[in-house]
Amino acid sequence: MSPRQARIVHISIERHWRDVYDFAAKPENMVLWASGLGSGLEADGENWVAHGPLGSVRVKFAPENDFGVMDHIVTMESGLEVHNALRVVPNGDGAEVMFTLLRLPDVSDEQFEADFRWVLKDLNTLKKRLEHSEDNNHGTEGR
Repeated sequence: MSPRQARIVHISIERHWRDVYDFAAKPENMVLWASGLGSGLEADGENWVAHGPLGSVRVKFAPENDFGVMDHIVTMESGLEVHNALRVVPNGDGAEVMFTLLRLPDVSDEQFEADFRWVLKDLNTLKKRLEHSEDNNHGTEGR
């Protein structure tokens, strides 16, 4: 199979990168900013299950790490597995959050652009939550 078309969706967040990672990498927090997960994630052994706009999907997350890697594999009801590369990296005193959007088979140009806008909307939700909410004190002890 040839490599798929990819777009990097990114946003800067004015919070220490570790604070962003600590908040965003928790599956139970993802419903607060990742709208594609519908009503949230339910733990199911080492994986998670989400019921949302894409139907019921299984999600397997990268283990907690010191590198800002939040990759996850989403298995659709059809059995299609989608590797979602998601990273938080230091950017000055803040963070850069990057999502690699891969174009799935049979996705039109219009749908690929809509998927890009959806991911960007979700990253903006994360930014607003971390820059302008009570979560501003999350994980900042000792810094």
